[in-house]
Order: sequence, then C-alpha cells, then structure tokens
Amino acid sequence: MIQTMRNAWRVPELRAKLLFTVFALLIFRVGAAIPVPFIDTNTLYQYMSMQSNSIFGLLNVMTGDAFAYATVFALGIQPYINSSIIVQLLTIAIPALERMAKDEGEEGKKKIAAITRYATVAIALIQAFGYYTMINYYGVVTIKGVWPAIVIIAAFVAGSAFVMWLGEQITEFGIGNGISIVLFAGIVSRGPAMVSGMISGVQNWLANADPTSVRVLHPVFIPLILVGMLLLTALVVFIDSAERRIPVQYAKRVVGRKMFGGQSSHIPIKVNMSGVLPIIFAQAIASIPATIGSFVPSAQTEGSGWYNFLHFFRNTGLCYSIVYFLLIIAFSYFYNTIQFNPVEIANNLKNNGGFVPGFRPGRPTIEFMSKVINRLTLFGALYLAVVALLPTITGNIMSAFKSSAGSSLAIGGTSIIIVVGVALETVKQLEAQLLMRHYKGFLE
Repeated sequence: MIQTMRNAWRVPELRAKLLFTVFALLIFRVGAAIPVPFIDTNTLYQYMSMQSNSIFGLLNVMTGDAFAYATVFALGIQPYINSSIIVQLLTIAIPALERMAKDEGEEGKKKIAAITRYATVAIALIQAFGYYTMINYYGVVTIKGVWPAIVIIAAFVAGSAFVMWLGEQITEFGIGNGISIVLFAGIVSRGPAMVSGMISGVQNWLANADPTSVRVLHPVFIPLILVGMLLLTALVVFIDSAERRIPVQYAKRVVGRKMFGGQSSHIPIKVNMSGVLPIIFAQAIASIPATIGSFVPSAQTEGSGWYNFLHFFRNTGLCYSIVYFLLIIAFSYFYNTIQFNPVEIANNLKNNGGFVPGFRPGRPTIEFMSKVINRLTLFGALYLAVVALLPTITGNIMSAFKSSAGSSLAIGGTSIIIVVGVALETVKQLEAQLLMRHYKGFLE
C-alpha cells in the first residue's frame, strides 16, 4: 500500500487527484467543527455521551463526533446512504425504474442519480426536523421560536447536501469513491479519542484494581488487546479480498469464416458481498429500545419498568447479543438475495453461449449458483456477526476485571470493516490507474 502511494505521488495526474482528495477532506473536517447557531453544544455533548448504546452512538461514530456537537455536518453522509439504499430497493421493486437503470444506459444512470439526490434532500429534511425535535427536548436550544428552528433545520439540510456534493466531487476529480472516503474520514477522525479513552480506562483499572489478584494480569492483558486488534484487522483484510470463482466455459461458434468463443473464464463471487450494511441495519434495529428509552424520563430511574426493560436489552447483555446476531444473519441473506440473482446470471450465460462445466444450462445451473451463494452468504454472515460481537465480548471481559477501557470498543468491529474496506478499494483504484497509465505510455 505504501509503495502504491509512493508510485502514485510521482505521477503528476495522480498527485493532483490525491491533493484534491486531501483538500476536500480538510473542508469536510472544518465543516464538522463549525457549530450550528442557537445550540448549547457542550451540554448536548454531555447528553450524547450517555446515549452511546442507542442509534445516536452509531450516527456519532459515522460523522466523527459532528452529530454529538450539532455542527453543520451533523447529519453527515447518512441521508445519502439511506437514499441510495431506498432507490436501489425501489429499482428492483418498480419495473419502470429497473428499465431506466438497465435499458437507457448512461442516461438512465444519470436519471437514477438525480432521483437519489432529490431523495437525499428529502431524507435530510426529515432527519434534521427529528434532530431539532430531539435537541429541543433536551433543552439545549438557547433561543426558542420558529425562526431559530428554521435556521437550525436549514443548516443541517444544507450541510448534508454539501457533504453529498463534496463526495461526488471526490469521485469525479479525486481518488476512490467519494462517499466512502467521506465516511472513512469521519470514522478515522475519532481514532485518537478512542485510543485516549482506552488508555484512560486501563489507567483507572490499574489504579483501582486489587494488587493481590487482578493487577498482576495487566502486563499480559494490554498486549493481548493490541494483538487482538491486529489479528482482527488481518481477518477483515483477508475476508474482504476472498472470493469464490465459478469457472465458465464459452462454446465455440462459427460465424462466416471466423470462429468465436471457446474461451475459459470465471464468475467472481465475494465471500462478503453485502459489506457492512447488515451490521448497520441490525445495529439500528437492535438499538431501538435504548433510543426510545433516551426520550423517557422514567428510564433513568432505577427500579422503574423502563429501567428494567432497557437493562435487559443493554448492548452488553446476552439478549441484545442474540438479537444482534440473528439480525445480522437475516439482513445478510436479504441483501445478498437482492444483489445477486442466480436466475439472471444463468440466463445471461445461456444467451451468450456460456455454461458452468459439469452443469447443464438452465435449471441445473441456477440450482448450483443458488447453492454456492447460500453457502457463501452463511459464511459471510457468520463472519460479520463474529466481528460485530467481538468488541462486546472484549468489553464484558474487561468489565469483569473492573476496567472501563472496553467502552471505547463499542462499534469497533463496524469501524474496522468500513475503514479497511475503503482503504483496500482506494488502493486498488490507484493500482488500476497506475497500470492504465503504464499501458498508455507504452502505446504512445
């Protein structure tokens, strides 16, 4: 990766793209530090720090603490991601959108992109209104009234639209997928705070631990955490690059005096086809009880019904972990079913004279493809579930030793998958552009 970056920096065109990407991310981080007027950001952050178990904790991680401080970019790129997912599902459900995406070529893609942008603004407006309602409920809005509400909501919507535009500019003039790069920057920006939280947690643990029992473990315990994080990163890198290659043979055809076909190829199917989306969806649903409880005053009173209910569904408990695990499995199968259609692939192979060796075209090929996809989906879903629950397991182990360092690992698995996936994809694009430039220079 480092060598690829060095080689890209030596090329003037790629150096300009890298500098543009860095400059765009700098603008993003500056906007993430500009607070929206009429809001007491310090008080709001104290409230948000107590809601790390809810959906607000996930949003705060994705925006790099901008959500907790109610900055201009508080909504971040989430409205665009939600809009893209909704439009993608509607493209499959509505035949007119499906024909637009497949039959109209580049023009159809531009129309779908325009629909996605309009849907992003609409979703951002809804989320901004909900966010304003929440912070108004917390009492951190310093000036009440219609005009301050309009200013706050408009600032959130404008910030989300600007982040969407900034991501598109990175995609066109920079390196990598702009939306993923912005998400990557927001997560990485919280790295120092997470490391600082872990260090302070370990220090508090050592200060309060029993010298005769627990403290003797700390010379081994701390390196184990670091080694575990490195192994987890290596696992994510390995699975992200792993794929099942289905061999495909094309029959020979004689057209006039020329012979076509007779080539061997393969269909690559990634082990983790759905990426991190099942974890995000599962976490959003599993954290609904904690999110609702943040608006109920009695939930903070020990012994009340809401308090016992939320304690039962706390994010470190067994019930939450089981529900979280099952939701990840379910969403993995759901998203892979939408993304990968064995019937369509088998029909395309048949129409182009291709076949999978050992299986006849048609139904046998469809059954074989479905069997392979189901196995890969199960393995990928279990991988996502294990990675997502590892921080929870680690946090419980550290809590057993009276340490608060595990609280900084709340969404560590999700963050690692996103960061590693975006980094690998960006490096692949750099390598592809370097290779293309090499061939271009050879031909010239």
